[in-house]
Amino acid sequence: MTIMKLKELIGALEEYAPLALQDGYDNAGLQIGLAEDADITGALLCLEVTEDIVNEAVLRGCNFIVSHHPLMFQPVKSITNNDFIGRTILKAVKNNIAIYAAHTNLDVVQGGVNFRIAEKLGLRNIEFLLPKEDRVINGKTITSGEGVIATLPTPMSKREFMENVKEVFRLRSLRVNNAEKRKISKVAICGGSGAFLIPKAVEKGVDAFITGEIGYHRFFGYDDNIILMEVGHHESEQYTMELLRDIVTRFAPTLYVCKAETNTNPINYL
Repeated sequence: MTIMKLKELIGALEEYAPLALQDGYDNAGLQIGLAEDADITGALLCLEVTEDIVNEAVLRGCNFIVSHHPLMFQPVKSITNNDFIGRTILKAVKNNIAIYAAHTNLDVVQGGVNFRIAEKLGLRNIEFLLPKEDRVINGKTITSGEGVIATLPTPMSKREFMENVKEVFRLRSLRVNNAEKRKISKVAICGGSGAFLIPKAVEKGVDAFITGEIGYHRFFGYDDNIILMEVGHHESEQYTMELLRDIVTRFAPTLYVCKAETNTNPINYL
């Protein structure tokens, strides 16, 4: 087992998805830190940080948690046992566990969250749905954008494609509008809350648009031109842990890295 320094592992994560790419409202980066030269004994990867995730990190010998969603998204005015964020922070500090979040910077970077979703669906010719201007960060040109657009190897019927989406995302149910397409060939994707990209997907002539959250009212008005599929926020981003694993293990192939087994999805389907 290789032991890495905290600053080395953070450097690898931020080389792949620079913090400068995150949205202005976001709070990605190191949230709870040990000393920069602290030894990392293991990295636990998750979508959300909860008390149970910290417990799992302790049990599995990991003192570094890498999450997609920031634990501290809004400003924290007090840290007490009166809410789950405070309890989670206190537990992490007590157990000397560092917590890092790779959020919107990992969403928008080339090869990021949406590219991984498209790959899991077997899509080809993946490119950004809404490209952003290239940026030079630390001497390196970084390509980024919102959502992706890609094509199926072979066109599918709406029913065939829905069944494929349900299988890939491990869904018991799928929310979809009433649009009908003779065949689906071109697909757009945005993990998480991506409804803001629906007009862009329509503009690009996409047959189907997949995202985690759409919302009731945004389903209206598109039945004539695009199939909308809402798979659930947590469900849409589940392969982010796989992406994070690949980033970390590419940098430190013998470091102990594990995906969280704790289910942090707050929504249940009965």
